[in-house]
Amino acid sequence: MTTKNIIIDKENVLKSVKNCGWTLASASAELRADREIVLAAVSDFGDALQYASAELRADKEICLAAVKNSAGSLQYASKELKADRDVVLAAVTSWGSALQYASAELRADREIVIAAVKNRGAALVFASKELKNDRDVVLAGVKIHGWTLAYASDELKNDREIALAAVKENGCALEPASKALRADREIVLAAVTQNGEALEFASDELQGDQALINLANL
Repeated sequence: MTTKNIIIDKENVLKSVKNCGWTLASASAELRADREIVLAAVSDFGDALQYASAELRADKEICLAAVKNSAGSLQYASKELKADRDVVLAAVTSWGSALQYASAELRADREIVIAAVKNRGAALVFASKELKNDRDVVLAGVKIHGWTLAYASDELKNDREIALAAVKENGCALEPASKALRADREIVLAAVTQNGEALEFASDELQGDQALINLANL
């Protein structure tokens, strides 16, 4: 291929990926290693990162552009950038479950995990064992998404303050609370007030509480 043809080909591919980033998949290996083309592609379609050269999947600017467009594209970043706080924080702030693609070190990073669970409570499932038992992390999560309680440690599922915060946000978060707390009238009252269907997760005794039954039927 002549230099002229290479230039024309690059211009065509660049125009194409700007309009539809996934077309990077059909570009030549040479052009998938072209920084300008790849940056344009991932800015339009973050997951186009998977088609970039290994070198460009290790380029921080390109990976940041990708995860800001599509947080799940973190899975295609280099091992080094999956351990980069800036890149991972940008991803989990946009989509908490991108935490699953972060390095083990960052899945044990309190700031990163709090950002993830505030966006998506279920992201706690990807956090380190230590952070699943961290009150600050779990409390931050349940205040935004009550069901985060389901992924907390058994110890924190039995934490009254955390359970109360969880059911106030989502009454059905009573289900993963400890047996003792499902028998706690104040917590069950808060849960049923938020969602009458939560009464089915209360202790047998409280399921027979007429005041709670009446409230659940409102």
